[in-house]
Amino acid sequence: MKTLITGGTVVNATGTATADVLIDGETIAAVLAPGSTLLGFDLAANVDRVIDASGKYVIPGGIDAHTHMEMPFGGTFASDTFETGTRAAAWGGTTSIVDFVVQYAGENVLDQYQLWHEKAAGNCAIDYGFHQILSDVQDSSLVAMDELVAEGVTSFKLFMAYKGVFLSDDGQIVKAMQKAADNGSIVMMHAENGSVIDLLVQQAIAAGDTAPYYHGITRPWQTEEEATHRAIMLANLTGAPLYVVHVSAKQAVEQIAAARDNGQNVFGETCPQYLYLSLEEQLGAPGFEGAKWVCSTPLRSRAEGHQDHMWQSLRTNDLQMVSTDHCPFCMKGQKDRGIGDFSKIPNGIGSVEHRMDLLYQGVVDGRISLSRWVEVTSTTPARMFGMYGKKGVIQPGADGDIVVYDPQGRTSISVDTHHMNMDYSAWEGFQIDGHVDTVLSRGKVIIDEGQYRGTAGDGRFVKRGLSQYLV
Repeated sequence: MKTLITGGTVVNATGTATADVLIDGETIAAVLAPGSTLLGFDLAANVDRVIDASGKYVIPGGIDAHTHMEMPFGGTFASDTFETGTRAAAWGGTTSIVDFVVQYAGENVLDQYQLWHEKAAGNCAIDYGFHQILSDVQDSSLVAMDELVAEGVTSFKLFMAYKGVFLSDDGQIVKAMQKAADNGSIVMMHAENGSVIDLLVQQAIAAGDTAPYYHGITRPWQTEEEATHRAIMLANLTGAPLYVVHVSAKQAVEQIAAARDNGQNVFGETCPQYLYLSLEEQLGAPGFEGAKWVCSTPLRSRAEGHQDHMWQSLRTNDLQMVSTDHCPFCMKGQKDRGIGDFSKIPNGIGSVEHRMDLLYQGVVDGRISLSRWVEVTSTTPARMFGMYGKKGVIQPGADGDIVVYDPQGRTSISVDTHHMNMDYSAWEGFQIDGHVDTVLSRGKVIIDEGQYRGTAGDGRFVKRGLSQYLV
């Protein structure tokens, strides 16, 4: 199958150009001046399909490098399966995800890795890779890290919070970082001071402060800044690259920026919720409504300027990329477990379908440039996690993961129209000045004319290399 995308503006991280894109089978064969011939042949007359992208942007498919499909948490599971979650991602212009294999204390790392393969295989609408969560870092975990790198799992997530569930102490973190420095992998960190948070939560519940709003109050920015600084120091000690996930506090960004200015391989991601939503407006919604937006790290105060600082940091590359931390739960039967006790609300927001649109709105609003949009949503995730060249760019030899995006289109976000397996939308009522028109995954059209044309099993496991983003 040969496909020609004509007349569009091709947008890569390095800039834009009016060009035609020829896809042969699963890969991009050529990027050509509009109307070019190839070996004397009229291309449009000698391909199987022509997609007219006139007046539209042609961008590399989005890569969401932080998702939690089917994740077990707090006595329940994230409500999106690999099938429903990746299909929703496709609707929103994301053509690859990197999901987290969960290892709780006492579980065998490699057994969990195989379990996640069983969950995902044959069910994904788009390509997928895995990060590995490590909780209790034992000698067997360190051996597993080497084995997983050989398997194409080259990033390992540790937690400084959730005692008895995920938390690793500083000594365990150092052991994992030493191994990462040795085998070339990258350490991802949930950076919050868990013991302080646990104390503040206990004190709030004892005082009768049980509403969702207090989820944010008991996870103050100081606990994020302190843990971020500590993680940076441990990475400095060991020489391991460090990637701080879901950064929400401007003070944590300042720690990352200072480390980068000193030449350290430290990187940070933020998420759409930290660009748009706030402690006051969402977590502080009347009654139990704020539970819709309970996630960790929490939404921050708009009055303190965290959201504006996140956008600024994306412009200046103090933060390198935007993922979703997609971990959806329904209000009924899941989030409502925390009525009367916010600490029992499952932590997570569903956004995998909306990331590309929400970041494009930042282009429209003058927050980031068109090329930076592509960079933070596709190119940098590919480079950061060892997929660049095949993913994250429109060039010959790359996978045919392409989105045709209409800047004149409009997208209204609502629970009534989204495709995620949730009974509410964290983004209800948001209006986007743009629209995903056509999505191709490895050359196959999976979204077109308002229809899903893919099937479960279209997605393949991506065996990733080492990070291509290191200094």
